[in-house]
Amino acid sequence: MSAAKILVIGSSNSDMVIQSEKLPKPGETVMGKKFFMNPGGKGANQAVAASRLGGAVVFIARVGNDLFGKQAIFTFKKEGIDTSFVVADPQNPSGVALISVDDKGENSIVVAPGANRALSVEDIQRAESAVAAAEIVLTQLEIPMTTVEFIGKTVFALGKKLILNPAPAAKLSDELLKHVFIITPNETEAEILSGIKVSDVESAEVAAKKIRDRGVKNVIITMGANGAYILSADFKGVVAAPLVKSIDTTAAGDVFNGALAVALSEKSSIKEAVEFANRAAALSVTKMGAQSSIPYKKEIGEIIH
Repeated sequence: MSAAKILVIGSSNSDMVIQSEKLPKPGETVMGKKFFMNPGGKGANQAVAASRLGGAVVFIARVGNDLFGKQAIFTFKKEGIDTSFVVADPQNPSGVALISVDDKGENSIVVAPGANRALSVEDIQRAESAVAAAEIVLTQLEIPMTTVEFIGKTVFALGKKLILNPAPAAKLSDELLKHVFIITPNETEAEILSGIKVSDVESAEVAAKKIRDRGVKNVIITMGANGAYILSADFKGVVAAPLVKSIDTTAAGDVFNGALAVALSEKSSIKEAVEFANRAAALSVTKMGAQSSIPYKKEIGEIIH
């Protein structure tokens, strides 16, 4: 099957990662082990994931006109991503994320967004041809909410399918949600959107119904090693995740979303797409880093239709 056209709109960061035995408490200093730098940012991670997993990817983003930004654009091109709409911002630095990862694979992240916070409505308007050509549009919340809301209206008006990964967690308007084809919150994000604490399948179902009632067509709540809960017209229930030894969960959600976009654009059902996304995300947590952990399609196998 030919490569699918995926449009990713979102953030690009440079990740600075320290691995340590445990995450520090407030005011505590912890001696680290390994340190490394890795390209990251939710938008960039999802774009790389979609490209490695078989999509023909266009990325809309802003990076700084600095060393980090130049390296990011070089990396995107190396990954086969169309960077025609990646702007080198002369006013703002590239986004940076400081990440701590403990021996259990859990992480703590602080992000300085830099140029990501300057991604504007005008940037999307200039790229309307890319939106019109896309089969699936994927975005997140590390860019201004006004821009996200404009993306929703634009994608909906053009009859395209928008996947919204509502991360980092934030309250969203019903106006935005009614333009979303699929929303992919984790348990924490689902609680903010629904008011329901998600701790098991039953509470995930209640939360998903609350979110769908706000206007979203399909809801997928990701629950890490416990799989993903789907609420859609075609399927309702949990899709299990493969059992793996987790080393670093940093980009697992981004890999899930990139894989989901590719599978849906290749005409998989939502259930099939989530099965594929679960396998991709499971592989990613067995490696350290964000983009360095993203698997290739040949590692996962072809999607079964």
